[in-house]
Amino acid sequence: MMLIAQDLRAVLVTIHTPLASVAGAVTAEALMRVARVTAAALQRDFGIAQPRLALAGLNPHAGEDGSLGREEIEVLNPAAAALRAEGLAITDARPADTLFHAQARKDYDAVVCLYHDQALIPVKTLDFWGGVNCTLGLPIVRTSPDHGTGFDIAGRGVARPDSLIAALRLAGEIAARRASTARAA
Repeated sequence: MMLIAQDLRAVLVTIHTPLASVAGAVTAEALMRVARVTAAALQRDFGIAQPRLALAGLNPHAGEDGSLGREEIEVLNPAAAALRAEGLAITDARPADTLFHAQARKDYDAVVCLYHDQALIPVKTLDFWGGVNCTLGLPIVRTSPDHGTGFDIAGRGVARPDSLIAALRLAGEIAARRASTARAA
């Protein structure tokens, strides 16, 4: 799952996992799978020839060399190194509190986040009404409004269409890019 708001693309290693369970659910295998799928989707669906991925750390200050947690040392950075050995451009774990400001976003094409709020808070802060959820790695194009269905406001005439419009536009762009690539092949 990739969440998109303006120039921010964020993917999740875990999705609706309780925070107390996240550290155990973030494995090298899960991280590497998400990074590979993301890099392939950035090439195929977003037209980025050489995708650059940033990796968010799990702990404050990305663990501060082990003083605030060892997940970066034992799981995240070794997985990132293995991905770089495969040719993927991905950073070692970086402090999540410095990854999302405008200048930082210029250094990567997508950020690999480890849990729900690590990705969703910056996405929704950047563009609450226009965020898009894009499912990566499918043979079909699938996008949806980031905020969900809004059943609680259905029929009241208060729903905003921004995110739906953004999702439809993105689906059209991806479909056109895939069709163009298929014609060229």
